[in-house]
Amino acid sequence: MSLAVCADVGSTYTKVAVVDLDGGRLVAAASAPTTVGTDVLHGLDAAVGAATAGLPAGDVPWYVCSSAGGGLRLAVVGYEPLVTAQAGRRVGLSAGANVVHVAAGRLGAAELTALRAARPDVVLLVGGTDGGDADTLTHNATRLAKARWRVPVVLAGNADARDDLHALLAGAGVPVTACANVLPRIGVLAPGAARAAIRDVFLRHVIGGKRLSRGGRFTRLVRAATPDAVLTGVEVLADTLGGDLVVVDVGGATTDVYSALTPDERDSGPGREVAGTLWRARTVEGDLGMRWSAPGVVRAAAEERLLAAGERDGLAAAAAVRAADPGFLPSGAGERAAERRIAALAATVAVRRHARGGATGERGGRDLRDVRLVIGSGGVLRHADPVDAGHVLAAVLADHAGGWAVPRHARPVVDTAYVLAAAGLLAPEQPGAAGALLRHHLGAE
Repeated sequence: MSLAVCADVGSTYTKVAVVDLDGGRLVAAASAPTTVGTDVLHGLDAAVGAATAGLPAGDVPWYVCSSAGGGLRLAVVGYEPLVTAQAGRRVGLSAGANVVHVAAGRLGAAELTALRAARPDVVLLVGGTDGGDADTLTHNATRLAKARWRVPVVLAGNADARDDLHALLAGAGVPVTACANVLPRIGVLAPGAARAAIRDVFLRHVIGGKRLSRGGRFTRLVRAATPDAVLTGVEVLADTLGGDLVVVDVGGATTDVYSALTPDERDSGPGREVAGTLWRARTVEGDLGMRWSAPGVVRAAAEERLLAAGERDGLAAAAAVRAADPGFLPSGAGERAAERRIAALAATVAVRRHARGGATGERGGRDLRDVRLVIGSGGVLRHADPVDAGHVLAAVLADHAGGWAVPRHARPVVDTAYVLAAAGLLAPEQPGAAGALLRHHLGAE
C-alpha cells in the first residue's frame, strides 16, 4: 500500500488525512490544535503522529496546505473598477486569497497610503486588455517602483507592456513575478496563470514571512494556501461528476462558498460580463463564522429577515459567548440547538450572497439551479450529529426567499473526512488518487 500524508494547518486546528494512493481511500485521520503561539510544526507533527500511529513505517510523502497566521492577504490594483479591477478580485479569490483591498485607476499619494494600510502579502497589478490601454498600468507600476515598494507584486496586465514593466519594477528592487493577462480580451477571464503565480509567491515569500515556524522545514512542506487547495479539490470533483456543485465551508471566522458551474454559451454574447465569468469561483464572507464572527451572523440574518419573531436576543447572546471564547464547545440541548441555528444562518446568508453575484461582482449572479451536489464543510458540520448537519444544508436548499434560484435536484452531503483539501493537494501529482478519494468519500460514484 502506497501512502501519502495530507495536512491542512488551519488557524485553530491542524487536520491530517492519510490516503492510500493505490485505491484512493482514506486510511486514517487525526487533528491537533495548531500551535501558532510556539511553532506550527509542533501541532503538525502531533497530528501526523496520531494519524500514522500503527501504520507501516516508511518514507511517506507529505502534502501540506496552510491558512495559519491569517492566510494570504492580497490587494488588487486595476485600471478601472468594473472591468480589470473586478477581474483581478475574482482571480485573487480563486487563488485562495483574502482580498483585503481593491484600487482602481491611477495611484496617487492617498491611494498608495490606503494600499499600505491594508497590509497585503501580495499585490496583483492588472490593467488593460492585451493591445489595449497601457497608460494606467504603466503609471501604477512606476508609482510602486518610485515608492520603493517591497511587498511582492504579481504583474498580470496588458501583455504589450509586460516585459518593460517587469524590468522597471525589478530594477527598483520590487519582488515581481510577471504572467499572462487576467483579462486578455473584454469578457474573457483567464485566471490560470495569475493563480499559479500567486500560489508561487505565497510559497516563496509569504509562508516564511509569517514567522509561523523556526527554520525552513515548514516553508518547504507547504504546497498551497488552504482555500486554493480546496478549490482545486472542488474542480477535480466537478470534473469527476461532470456537473455543477456547491461547497459551503462554515469556519470560526469566515464562511467560504465555492461553486463549479458548467460554462454557458449564452455568456459569450453581447450581454456577457465585460469582466468575464469565473465558472469555478470562491467567495469569502468575513462577517460570518461560528466563533469570532458569530455576532455578524446574527446581524446579517436579521438584515436578510431570516430570524423568527423574538429569536434575535437569544441568538445574539449565544453568539457573544462564542465570540468571547473561540474554544467554546456546546453542551446540552439548548446550546446545541443554538449552534445548529447559527450554522444554518451562516451557510444560508453566505450562499445567498454567492448566488446573487454581489460577492463575485457578477451582475446577473451565479445560476445554481443545475447544481447536483451541495457539500457542507467546516468543523461545526464535520463534528455534528448527522441530523444536525443535515438540518444546516436543508436550510440552504429550502431558502426560496433570498432572491436567488435554489438548486432543483441537489443532493446534500457533508465532507466528514475532510477530503476536498486532501484531494486538492494530491491532484497535481496524483490525479487518479485525488479523483478516487472524492468518489469514495463524497459518494460521487
